[in-house]
Amino acid sequence: MDHAIQLVVGLGNPGKDYARTRHNAGFWVVDELARRHGGVFNDERKFHGRVAKATVAGVEVRLLEPGTYMNRSGLAVRSLMDYLKLVPEQVLVVHDEIDLPVGELRLKWDGGHGGHNGLRDLHQHLGDQYRRLRVGVGRPPSKAEGIDHVLERPTKAEQPLLDAAVLRAADVVERVLGEGMEKAMLALHTSGATNDKAE
Repeated sequence: MDHAIQLVVGLGNPGKDYARTRHNAGFWVVDELARRHGGVFNDERKFHGRVAKATVAGVEVRLLEPGTYMNRSGLAVRSLMDYLKLVPEQVLVVHDEIDLPVGELRLKWDGGHGGHNGLRDLHQHLGDQYRRLRVGVGRPPSKAEGIDHVLERPTKAEQPLLDAAVLRAADVVERVLGEGMEKAMLALHTSGATNDKAE
């Protein structure tokens, strides 16, 4: 089975009210990939989200932004996976991560959902073998404030860090598609960000 990535999913919440909140970091990265590579998003009702086709690093991929809200992301991903006849190992999910400092990136093979509602739903539909690119949005002072934190806009100090992280994250996805996960993880690690195999 060829496990090269063929679907890149950005997690987030649809609608203007959520567009610039921390929880939408995955959308930002996929938007940047579409911008760079001529992908045009279309609303695809049968896939429960917005889908674009693009050729990235010589690889034709689909880009997906679920329109189901974060806690039902798995429905959209599973629908498009089934249509494309993909296995979870061919899916790269880009998402916000409160357990990483603002702007830090990590690639991850598989593992737990870490309390992330989007990943939790993906686990229900896909299992835990999909690939992930985690975009750090920082931890709130209290763990109880986590959901409020991700549904708020970044501070003025954080926004430039996240803007830069989105560009770097798009670079990382390009490397994953062009060179594979192992080389992309090594490059990310040696650039100053760490990576991990599982949690």
